[in-house]
Amino acid sequence: MTDTTFSTDSELAGNVLFYSQPEPLAAELHANLGVNPIENPYSFVAESNIVPLTVTEFSAAALAFPVIFMGEAKLPVAVMGIQQGQNLFVENGVYRPDAYVPAYVRRYPFVFANDPSKQRLLLCIDRAAPFVVEGGQSPLFNGDEPSEYTKMAMEFCNSFEQERHRTESFVKLLIDLDLFEVREAMFTPRDAQGNAQPAQRLAEYYAVSEAKLKELPADKLVELRDNGALGQIYAHLVSLLGWDRLVAMAFARQILQPAAANA
Repeated sequence: MTDTTFSTDSELAGNVLFYSQPEPLAAELHANLGVNPIENPYSFVAESNIVPLTVTEFSAAALAFPVIFMGEAKLPVAVMGIQQGQNLFVENGVYRPDAYVPAYVRRYPFVFANDPSKQRLLLCIDRAAPFVVEGGQSPLFNGDEPSEYTKMAMEFCNSFEQERHRTESFVKLLIDLDLFEVREAMFTPRDAQGNAQPAQRLAEYYAVSEAKLKELPADKLVELRDNGALGQIYAHLVSLLGWDRLVAMAFARQILQPAAANA
């Protein structure tokens, strides 16, 4: 279990995607708060075209989105749109029924934050979340003690933290084996007559090189198979076929939005 605590005497470090007002959860500050169910619980994701993933989510996520690696740290993410500020899988604050909802999203409004002064993790809640309100249906505390709802949230965040560390180890393994290559997602538009136009680049990202994977010694491939990494690698590679689907979805939304505006 992760060493977590409830405290107001702490300094938070770092910024986390989606969390605009994280506060360390404490009875003296949040005793009267609770969480209400709402019709549009995922509105906070609607303007993000990428969402971080843990490695054990690759297979489920690959059915819906491209799973790619980004930045120097090779952070794995699910690509949910082809342009910034647009999530093609969230409509009116709700995920499409055919889309996988990443654990990173499901843990909201809770999150662990580092308290570097005391070298510990603090369970925090985003006070800016619209469904965190005074007298909410699912209270955060019963008196001075965390409620069952909060305990379940802490357990989920603990599990997520373990998966995050497992993901870091997975990425380090791929780096150590020199399996990454830079790739581009390209799109070839067509004019009204169906003629191909100059190709456009949608994204540049890191992916596992199939050529490098094939060149690994047999014992390394067996190691990847036995530790489960090989299955996740293939899930990532298969997911890259999803770029075409994203383009089709973007065009469909572009067509529907003017129609809705003129209705």
